[in-house]
Amino acid sequence: MNERLVTPSGSIPENLFIELFSDVFGAEKAKFLYPQYHFTDVYHNDRYADFFLQNGGRKIAIEIDDEASHNPSIVSRNKFYDDLLKQNSMIHNGWDVYRWAVRQLQIQPDTVKDELRIFLGSHPLFREIADYLPSQRGKTINAENLQLKGHQLAALKSLEEMRKRHETIALLYHATGTGKTVTAVSDAKKYGKRTLFLAHTIELVNQAYETFSNIWQGVTIGKFGDSIKDTDSFVICGSIQSVALNLEYFHEDEFAYIIIDEAHHASADSYQKVLAYFKPEFTLGLTATPERTDEKDIIEIFKNTAHRLDIQTAVEIGELTPVRCIRIHTNIDLTKVRFNSVQYNIRDLESKIFVPERNMLIVDTFMEYVSTKRTVIFCASVKHAEQIASMIRERGVNAAAVNGSMKSSERMEYLNKFQNGKIKALCACDLLNEGWDCPETEVLFMARPTMSKVLYTQQLGRGMRLAEGKDFLMVFDFVDNASQYNMPYSIHRLFKLKKYKPGQMVVGKQSERIADENLYAKGEKPEALIDYPVSVTDFEAVDVFNWQEEAAGMISLKEFVRRVDVQTDTIEAKIKDGSLKVDLSVRLSENRILYYFKESTLEKAAIEFKWTIINDFNRKNLFLDIINKMDMNHSYKPVLIKAILSCVDEKGCASIDEITNYFLLFYAERLKRNTIAEKSDSIFSKENVEHKAARMLILRHPFKTFEDRQMLRHSKTIGIIEIESTVWKNLSNEEKEHIINVCDVKLEEYYKRISYKEMT
Repeated sequence: MNERLVTPSGSIPENLFIELFSDVFGAEKAKFLYPQYHFTDVYHNDRYADFFLQNGGRKIAIEIDDEASHNPSIVSRNKFYDDLLKQNSMIHNGWDVYRWAVRQLQIQPDTVKDELRIFLGSHPLFREIADYLPSQRGKTINAENLQLKGHQLAALKSLEEMRKRHETIALLYHATGTGKTVTAVSDAKKYGKRTLFLAHTIELVNQAYETFSNIWQGVTIGKFGDSIKDTDSFVICGSIQSVALNLEYFHEDEFAYIIIDEAHHASADSYQKVLAYFKPEFTLGLTATPERTDEKDIIEIFKNTAHRLDIQTAVEIGELTPVRCIRIHTNIDLTKVRFNSVQYNIRDLESKIFVPERNMLIVDTFMEYVSTKRTVIFCASVKHAEQIASMIRERGVNAAAVNGSMKSSERMEYLNKFQNGKIKALCACDLLNEGWDCPETEVLFMARPTMSKVLYTQQLGRGMRLAEGKDFLMVFDFVDNASQYNMPYSIHRLFKLKKYKPGQMVVGKQSERIADENLYAKGEKPEALIDYPVSVTDFEAVDVFNWQEEAAGMISLKEFVRRVDVQTDTIEAKIKDGSLKVDLSVRLSENRILYYFKESTLEKAAIEFKWTIINDFNRKNLFLDIINKMDMNHSYKPVLIKAILSCVDEKGCASIDEITNYFLLFYAERLKRNTIAEKSDSIFSKENVEHKAARMLILRHPFKTFEDRQMLRHSKTIGIIEIESTVWKNLSNEEKEHIINVCDVKLEEYYKRISYKEMT
């Protein structure tokens, strides 16, 4: 794996891609891009996609490559084959894979932006990545000694009550690591009828097979995936991809009980195909997805939620370890570091945090507080991790830096030594975010500034597993000075805790947190902090403002323009003169400010300035209204509409070259008939107009009227003009004929008017 893939704070090409993505979809949407997404290939090797995102039911990987990265004549044959395996494994996982070259981002930014619109859609339904904590791996369950915990018993009771009410589908929402599969298998066993378990990876299928085998003895358990196609066993654990492709192997009523693992994927085509085919008596979806606005999509499939257990609740009931926190202020200034809502500009960040004073503070803190405890130190890059590990070794404590470019055997050797206590400090950047568990981890150092909630929460998850003799996880948050808008995540921002006392329990059982607070109130240390040289009388108010969350319910300027029937210039002028109020301004850099508006601001402005609010339901009618009321200083608008309708394909796309040729032919024929083609100030009033000049005029004048209202779109690098899908797909043939007739009438009226002026 090369350095580009393991630089978590973002390589320059990756930052450039995020900027282009933000230009297309809005900076607030960039948070849906998940950088350095961990997955395993078909041989169970750890891999990282440059970016991952979910668009509705689609899972999408995006790779940013050098021109030479995939050229077998330049790179080694093994590297070339390895890259092919990576891409093929992504496709096997059911992902769409899109790739761009670094040079494309640099010299063809408009091409990349056009392709993003085409590949992802103009108004995509991006979703947050749900699984913040890592999957529990290969845990063996002894059925003889199995004792279900309180939340599992409550879930089983709830499921039974739902079936008594004749409900046939439900969702089990429990945080990762709290035994969802055990609960589901126990319920299936209790139900006692033939069962199908579906998962999207072979690893999850194998884990489910082991769980069924240990819990539900006395029935046959089989697998259906890849080369194994068992159709006769009482319980089948299957790959969703394999089952979806081989439905003819099963009768629709073959299974009475179906379990869908990782149910937040259930809107994907493969899941929908399977859910539509089978007719079970009961279907149970499993998910660790935190509750958020997009949960409605899951509920639409699974109808009801049987039981919920989010991360904080899991800690409070003792399923994950409590967390304490110590904040270490660095005095490093991040206020001028540029950012793009997902990550900091790598060059700016390196210039600020890769300084001896900050590194020394990290090492001094480790030596003073926790040099005898197993500690994971999250660093800003591979180089940064190596520097910190070297400085700790110089102080006499065994430490190691791990990264994805190391040999697998060397990396595993370090991880094993850390797990058994021979290495006390493990310095890493992205390697340990996912795909690795060491429950014995006692301390985390958050020494890498990040604006990603997903990334911070994943790092936190490295230490939240329960282990014998481990009473809590201690988190050291290294707090750099930042502005309100480029503030990195901390545990207080994550859990919205506005008050801080050194070492306090930030997540835990309610009774323990209350006891903690009472001790702090008396100026006494909790017993857990006896070995920590902290003053419990210190107090700090924490600014937990998060502009991304603040903007999440607002309308960006890009969206504002799309929502009203006026052009961009008009809205920007209103903002500049102060007559249109901006509800949130976010300064990304010296020259770039983002503007956001409340829905009520949009509605108020529409009334005040007599603007019509456009939506997917009225856009077609507004388009027809513009055609019917077409005002004309020149003949361009009706000619443009007629040209598009004559050249358009079934998807509503027309070549700009064909449209331009239509214009040239239209005016040339008028001149040929010795009729007025256009006013004397128009290039079309004369013969032999250049194709390029005609195209520029079309895009500058008639097209912009419709573009600003989001009714037409120009992808200039591929040379097409597209009618917005909510307009095109709703236009009947009769309405298209009506449009052409209106354009003909408008042109006739226009030429009568200018002919009269010429004569007078």
